[in-house]
Amino acid sequence: MANRHLLRTVAMQALFEWDFNNQTGDINQITDHAISEFAVGAEDTEFTKKLVEGVVENLEALDKVIVETAPEWPIEQITAVDRNVLRVGIYELLFSQEVPPKVVINEAVEMGKVFGGESSGKFVNGVLGTLFKQKFAKEKEADETIGVATDEPELTAETGEEIGIEPIDDEAVS
Repeated sequence: MANRHLLRTVAMQALFEWDFNNQTGDINQITDHAISEFAVGAEDTEFTKKLVEGVVENLEALDKVIVETAPEWPIEQITAVDRNVLRVGIYELLFSQEVPPKVVINEAVEMGKVFGGESSGKFVNGVLGTLFKQKFAKEKEADETIGVATDEPELTAETGEEIGIEPIDDEAVS
């Protein structure tokens, strides 16, 4: 198992334990215990701690995203495993952004398949896929609106062609 995959899994396990116990207990101790049990000898365990801390700090916002992207599933009815797999995935997609979105989704789906129920992988994929389409489709549309990701060649002042920005009239500014 790749190091980051293992560390991401350990983060989800620590969050699961904390969530299963009604979000009581010292999350740092729970995380340290999970690392010592499941990630013996792993490098960069700070990655796990950063994920756990990020999820806990942004829990309300993450749960709001879950509710918005899975409106037919009240958050308390989502299994603790699926809920925490989603929290880790959403945190990485929206807040951390260190890992490419498609890798984040793939990792979360795999965790759902391994630790969740029969349909967990599909559920996690559906929720994160919806979020991906909403977030990144809007960004793409915005980029296209300002000319960042269009198929048309960018016109620049260096080529002597207009770039669509009106020049400032120096006399009007004075």
